[in-house]
Amino acid sequence: MQTAGDIPLLVSSENASSERRVTPSWTIGQLKAKLEPVTGIPPLSQKLILKLGSQQTVPIEAADEENTQLSSFPLAPYAEILVTDLRPPGARPNYTDPSAVPKYELPTAIYETKTDSVLAWKKANKLGRFDPDAPTILSSRLAGYASEVAEKGIEKGKRCRVGGEDAKRGEVMYVGEVEEIVKGQGEGGRGVWVGVKLDEPVGKNDGSLGGHRYWGKEGDAKFGVFVRPERVEVGEWPVLDDLEDMEEF
Repeated sequence: MQTAGDIPLLVSSENASSERRVTPSWTIGQLKAKLEPVTGIPPLSQKLILKLGSQQTVPIEAADEENTQLSSFPLAPYAEILVTDLRPPGARPNYTDPSAVPKYELPTAIYETKTDSVLAWKKANKLGRFDPDAPTILSSRLAGYASEVAEKGIEKGKRCRVGGEDAKRGEVMYVGEVEEIVKGQGEGGRGVWVGVKLDEPVGKNDGSLGGHRYWGKEGDAKFGVFVRPERVEVGEWPVLDDLEDMEEF
């Protein structure tokens, strides 16, 4: 319930930002309890900083937080409370990763009976695997991938860069079919893929897909990508030195 003495404050954390009205008679413990559903951070893992203007900051803390009221601090309208998560990064829930959210998947048997689906449209128009010439087209495409690997000399252990981008240099870690991609993309995912461990963590995975590990170990950062041979250039691509172009003093 809002009272006449409530003060509007901005609450910011790594995953949330919103305006909240705070009652000065609350204790620090009460404030932290109310901030948990807003920020997703448990009270015992919260570090609160009151930001007044661009320079002044005041820690909201006390030896006895359950009995120390917020009126003890210089609250001002539209000041900002910055909430920091003290838990190790590995212990924090990832609220920005949609892959961790359970999703409903329509059973294949039911999907195949629908008449208003993409699958039904492909059947009616003889597209994709319903094209009478599809086996020939697929065989040619698969042969093309294998031929490009041979022509470019793409082999495990060689240095390369991906997509012509200098920032995406790395080492070839895997060359071959990737069953997890086939499961996700169907016939379009068949053929040779090149697994590359990039020098910088700007990839899509940690060397594993769908529970199958192709290189590395669990907990590694996202250095890995799987791309088609056409996007890979093998050659003398040493690790970039960020300090190479800096002047010396």
